[in-house]
Amino acid sequence: MAAVDDLDLETLDFASVEPKEFARIVKGLSARRIEEFMRGPQRRRVLDEVFGRMHTLFKPEAAGSRDALIRWRITEADGEPGDVYETHIAGGACTVTPERTGRTPQLSLTMGAPEFLKLVSGNASGPTLFFTRKLKVKGDIRLAGGLTYFFDIPKA
Repeated sequence: MAAVDDLDLETLDFASVEPKEFARIVKGLSARRIEEFMRGPQRRRVLDEVFGRMHTLFKPEAAGSRDALIRWRITEADGEPGDVYETHIAGGACTVTPERTGRTPQLSLTMGAPEFLKLVSGNASGPTLFFTRKLKVKGDIRLAGGLTYFFDIPKA
């Protein structure tokens, strides 16, 4: 694959990008470039692809018998509300709903698109994002602390 700087992100078929390659791409992009890219029409396509893969990267043995609903709020660049997804971990599976449901989550995570993409690609740590106030956590803090262990997150 071409150098990250040479990639045409607007036409890249993210469905064909393997998780490890995705991690490499995100690692090579500045937060500003990710932010600019995620302001465009491809934002929802990229988020849908990331959330759509969560069930394939889920490690049921790590989650054990946990039953939890996690609400993800990916804000716009100006901090305004953006996209909402929910992941439900239960019965050894992870299911994703691409919108807010009427259910009450045990955990809500709010962050900008650059931080989200860095977190899910293994290029940022949740605690670091939290302590630098780039990740807001509401609800079960222990669940938030262990959430990355429930997924096989690639490293770039």
